[in-house]
Amino acid sequence: MVLFVASVLVLLVQVVCKSPSVQRPTSQPLPIVHKYYQSGDLLIAGIVSHLFKFSDAVKFEECPSPSASDSLVYISRSYTYHAAMELLSTKGRFIPNYKCDNQNNLVAVLGGPKSNVCLYMAHILCIYKTPQLLYGSAPVLNNKKEAIFLYKMFPSWANENIGIMKLLLYFRWIWVGVIYVDNEHGQQFAQKVLPVFSERGVCFDFVTNFPAVTFSSYFPEMVEGNNDLTKLVMGSTAKAVVVHGEIQTIIVLRIMLRVAEFKEIPMRTKAKVWILTAQMDFTSTELQRSWDLDFIHGALSFAIHSREVVGFGQFLRERDPASEKEDGFIGDFWKQAFGCSLPSITKAITDEPVCTGEEKLESLPGSVFEMSMTGHSYSIYTAVYVVAHAVHAMYSSMLKHRALADGGRNQLLRQQRWQFHEFLKRVSFNSSAGDLVSFDENVEIAVGFDIINWVTFPNKSFLRAKVGRMDPKAPKDKVFTIHEDGIIWPHMFNQVQPLSLCNDRCLSGYSKRKKEEKPFCCYDCLPCPEGKISNLEDTSDCFRCPEDQYPNTNQDLCLQKRISFLSYEEPLGISLASSALSFSFMTASVLGIFIKNQDTPIVKANNRNLSYILLVSLLLSFLCALLFIGRPEKVSCLLRQITFGIIFSVAVSCVLAKTIIVVLAFIATKPVSRIRNWVGKQLAYSIVLSCSFIQTTICTVWLITSPPFPDFDKHSMTEEMILKCNEGSVAMFYCVLGYLGFLATVSFTVAFLGRKLPDSFNEAKFITFSMLVFCNVWLTFVPTYLSTKGKYTVAVEIFSILASSAGLLGCIFFPKFYIIVVRPELNIKGQITKRLNERI
Repeated sequence: MVLFVASVLVLLVQVVCKSPSVQRPTSQPLPIVHKYYQSGDLLIAGIVSHLFKFSDAVKFEECPSPSASDSLVYISRSYTYHAAMELLSTKGRFIPNYKCDNQNNLVAVLGGPKSNVCLYMAHILCIYKTPQLLYGSAPVLNNKKEAIFLYKMFPSWANENIGIMKLLLYFRWIWVGVIYVDNEHGQQFAQKVLPVFSERGVCFDFVTNFPAVTFSSYFPEMVEGNNDLTKLVMGSTAKAVVVHGEIQTIIVLRIMLRVAEFKEIPMRTKAKVWILTAQMDFTSTELQRSWDLDFIHGALSFAIHSREVVGFGQFLRERDPASEKEDGFIGDFWKQAFGCSLPSITKAITDEPVCTGEEKLESLPGSVFEMSMTGHSYSIYTAVYVVAHAVHAMYSSMLKHRALADGGRNQLLRQQRWQFHEFLKRVSFNSSAGDLVSFDENVEIAVGFDIINWVTFPNKSFLRAKVGRMDPKAPKDKVFTIHEDGIIWPHMFNQVQPLSLCNDRCLSGYSKRKKEEKPFCCYDCLPCPEGKISNLEDTSDCFRCPEDQYPNTNQDLCLQKRISFLSYEEPLGISLASSALSFSFMTASVLGIFIKNQDTPIVKANNRNLSYILLVSLLLSFLCALLFIGRPEKVSCLLRQITFGIIFSVAVSCVLAKTIIVVLAFIATKPVSRIRNWVGKQLAYSIVLSCSFIQTTICTVWLITSPPFPDFDKHSMTEEMILKCNEGSVAMFYCVLGYLGFLATVSFTVAFLGRKLPDSFNEAKFITFSMLVFCNVWLTFVPTYLSTKGKYTVAVEIFSILASSAGLLGCIFFPKFYIIVVRPELNIKGQITKRLNERI
C-alpha cells in the first residue's frame, strides 16, 4: 500500500513534445512525418490517466494532435524548454519561475526518448535540482553540475560498444560499414570507439553519418539527402553494416532503402545484415505504413535486457479511449493508428471517420503497434518503480525519525528535491519481472543487453527473437553469449551465415599479404613458401612443421616423416651386403690358396706373412661394410668407424711394408750395400705395428672425447627422418681418413719409385696400381660423401670401402692367384730366376 501511495506521488513527464497551450509559429513549415507510437507511450499515458483519478500531483505534457499533413514528431528546443518550465509553474497557469501553491510539488521527471530532448530538458530542470530519469539516449553533458541530476535507465554506451565489437569478431565480420547519427554520441562513436575496433582487427569500407533531419525537411528533400548515402551503402561490398542511432533513425534507414529500390540498384548489393544499437527501435511514419518490412528481416540489434511483465498485455487490451477522459494522448494515438477520430474530438471536423469504439489494439499490425513490451517500454516501466521505491524509502525514513508532522503527505512533498537524490541513488529492488534494479557509480542502470534477431512475416508483423546476451556482470567467459543456430539471416543469404570481408578468405596453404593503399584487412593470398604450411584460413604467415613432420602437397597439413636408414630389406642394402659377402668369399679363397701353396716361390716372395696379414685385413674390411647396413644402434655406431679405421690402417700399413721391403731388397743386392742388414721380417712387422698403433691411438682419443652415437637427421630430407650414426667429432673422423690417406700416399710414392723393378720378382708395379686405385677411391669419396643425403651417404661409404679393398685385392693378389691356379708351371724358382736374369 505504501508503494502504491508513493507511486501516486510521482510526477511522470514525457518531455518529447510541447505543451498544448503553446502555439506553433506560423513562419515555419509544418512537419511531414509522424512516428507511430509504441507500447511505452501508452504505458506512460495509462499510468498518468490512472493516477489522475487519485492525485493531482501528476502532470503529463503531450503534443497536440498533428494535422493530416503532419508526419514527423514536432521537436523544437524552445517548446521543450517551455514544457519543462510549465512543470515548475502553478497548475493551469504558466508563470516562469513562480509557483503560488504548495499542493503540487515536482518529485521527479521521466524524459526521453531522444538525447537532444533530454539535453534541453536538463538545461532547465537541473537549475532546480530536479531528478531526471532518462529512458532513452542520455545526452552528453560537459557540465558536471547538470550531469549529477540525470539517472540513466538505459545501460552504458561503453558496454554496448563492446558488445558490438564482440559480435563482429564472433562472426568474423572484419569488413563493415558504419552509419551514425550526427550528434555528440555518434561523433564520439566514430572518433573514439571505431579506432578501438580497428585495433581488434575490424576495418571499415565506409564511415558516414545520416543526413540531418529537421522539422523543415519535406519528404522529397529527405529522399534527395539520402541519395548519396544510398549509393555509398548499397554499392559497398560490406555485408555487415553498423547503424548507430536513436529511436527515429529507423525511419531514415527505411527511406534510404526505399531510394535504393527507385534507383534500381541490383538486389545482390542490398543483402546486408543491419546491426542496430539499443537506442534505436522500430518506428514508422504514416507514409511508410504500406511499405514492406523485409528490410529488417535478419537484422541483429541490441536491446536493454528485459523480461515479460505479467499483465502488460492485458493492460493494453483493456485500453478504452472512451473511458480515459483524463488521457488526452490516447485520442491522438487512436487517430494515427486506426485512421478515425474519437467522438469527443470530432465536433469541428466533419470529413473524418468517427471511431466505433470496437477498435482493438491487437488487430494492428506490428509495423503500427507492438503488443509486447519493447526496450524503451521496459525502461519506462522500471523508471516508474525506481521513483516509487525512492519515494517509499524517503517516506519510511521520515517515519523512522518521527519527522512527520500534521499533514504528513504535504510534509513529504515539501522535502527539498536535492534530498530526494540520495534515496534515488541507493535504490535497489527486484522488479516484478525478477530483475535486480540498481544504479552503478555512474548513475546508470546496472543491466545488460539482449541481442535480438528480427524476423518479419508477409502480414507486416515481425518477431523479436532473443539470440544472445551481453552481460558485463557475468563471468569473463560468459560476458558475451550468442546462439548462432537460432539466428534467421536475410533471405538473400539462403540461411547461410554471411561473410563480410574485403576479399575472399585465404585458404589453408596460403598466407595474407597486405594490398598497398588499402585498409589492413584487404590482402592478397600467396602460396606458402616451400617447407612451410598454413592449416587455417586467413593466416598472416606460414609456419614450419615440427622437425619430425613435413608439409603435404597442398601445404595445409603436416605429415609424419618416415624413418629412413640403409636396411637389409631394400634392394640397395641387399646389393651392398651381397657384394661385401662376395668379396669376403673371394678374399677367403685367395687366403686359402695362398696357405695351401705357402711353400711355392711366388707365395714366399716378398714376405708371405705380410701377405697373410694383408689378406686377413682385407677380409675384415669387406665384412666391416656389413656394420654400416641395418638400423644404427649405440654399439654398431661405435664399431663402424673405429673398426673401419684400424683395419684399413693395418691393410695400408702392410702394403707400405711390402713396398719398402721390395725397394730395400733390390738395393741390398748391391755388394757394398749395408741395407741388407735391415731387410727382414722385423722391419716389416715394425712398420705394420707402428703405423697401426698411431691409427689406434687416434681412434682411442675419438672414443674418449666424442664417440659416435645414433642420431636423427630431420632436415636433410623433406619426407624422411634419417636414422644415422652421428660421428660425434667430425674432426676426429677426418683425422682417421687423413691418416689413411697419408699412409696410402707414402705407399704410392715408394711404389712408384720402384715401378721399374723386375715383375717376376717384386710387386712394386702392382702396388703402384693398387695405391692409385685406393687413393682415387677415397679422394672421390670426400665430395661424394658431403653431397649425398640420407642412407645414400652410408651407401657411398660402403662402396668406397668395398672398392678400395677390392682394388688392393685385385691389383696385388690377382696376378699371383692367376699363376698359382692357372699357370702353376711358372710358380717355380727356375722360371723366376730365368726371367730375372733376362731382365738384368
